[in-house]
Amino acid sequence: MVSQTNWAGNIAFSPKHWLAPGSIAALQDDIAAHRKVRIAGSRHSFNNIVDSPETILSTENLNRVIKIDSDAMTVLVEGGARYGDVATTIERKGFALANLASLPHISIAGAVATATHGSGVNNGNLATAVEAIQIVTADGTLATFSRETHPNEFDGMVVNLGALGAVATLTLRIEPTFQISQQVFPHIPLSLALENIDALLGCAYSVSLFTTYGDRTIDQVWVKRRIDQGPPISELLGIAPASDKLHPLAGHDPASCTTQQGIVGPWHERLPHFCMDFTPSSGDELQSEYFIPREHTAAAYRALMVLSAEIQPLLYVSEIRTVKADSLWLSPAFGRDVTAFHFTWRQKSNKVLALLEKIEALLLPLGAQPHWGKVYLHKPTGYARMADFVSLRQAFDLGGKFINPYVERALGH
Repeated sequence: MVSQTNWAGNIAFSPKHWLAPGSIAALQDDIAAHRKVRIAGSRHSFNNIVDSPETILSTENLNRVIKIDSDAMTVLVEGGARYGDVATTIERKGFALANLASLPHISIAGAVATATHGSGVNNGNLATAVEAIQIVTADGTLATFSRETHPNEFDGMVVNLGALGAVATLTLRIEPTFQISQQVFPHIPLSLALENIDALLGCAYSVSLFTTYGDRTIDQVWVKRRIDQGPPISELLGIAPASDKLHPLAGHDPASCTTQQGIVGPWHERLPHFCMDFTPSSGDELQSEYFIPREHTAAAYRALMVLSAEIQPLLYVSEIRTVKADSLWLSPAFGRDVTAFHFTWRQKSNKVLALLEKIEALLLPLGAQPHWGKVYLHKPTGYARMADFVSLRQAFDLGGKFINPYVERALGH
């Protein structure tokens, strides 16, 4: 039995077999040879979504950029490739991805499978960039699917919770490279921010609000503006941008953060909050995230302020971002523009879980759905295509090779 943990160390894995195949062919052989399998990527999840008592296959060695197709405007990558590595490779050829998450260290297949996202009112989650996908199914077969060849099912295959098989490769849509300037605006008065929340969240290509639900201000607003969409902003709701580089957490060294202060740079060095060259912190934290219909953003914030005295002692920081509506069956943005309320907690599990019970009681009536890879309590509901996904999963994996207790609960089994 092998002992491993997730990125933060709050989940311990003890499968009988922990394997890291070095090729897609080896991945196929390993899947065919084992009865129950789950797939691990960068392990930047905070629940037991990848856990298995039997076999866990790590994609850490399946990390190549296979092909850039400048005619089709796509890049083909292995599932274990990290966004930061892929971004650097395609930037050298003059290309870009439309968006990135706050950390460039995460694996592409894992991020796509859980509908992980960046920010921007006109930007879909990272899975919306997928044009084709290769999946190793339960018998070891490598099957290819695309929006063109499987138009009726493809939207159900992309955000898949690892329940269909192992994602061997993904074909991602790319575009010509672009440059961004990033500015941080500190201490935006909360009342002013909530009165102008739509304009605030939509003031640039990508916008993130950082808050501790404390002193009646939004602590920081990170504004990432494409230079082909206008110059840097001189002030935001009457507040000037910070002249110094800042970290989202007060008092922390900002050296690990991407360049700010309005300095123009390439997309992959501005869209994430943190630099690829720095190893992200791990250990003493938990993460939760809830997606709210965008029209309820201000109401959700005000609801959370009721719990501010309980939230603050357990919270490092909360980030608020936007995600454009999409058509992916298990995406929390399916058919609706959403605002994501993300919480980075101190690793005090029992206290955090007790608080999440209260938070979910406030947010679920507003249509909240949790991030599939974070800590949450109540079974996600409101997915109009959930029954279709369950049928799709059964067609892919009738014997349940890729099912674990997390997936059973998530799918309502």
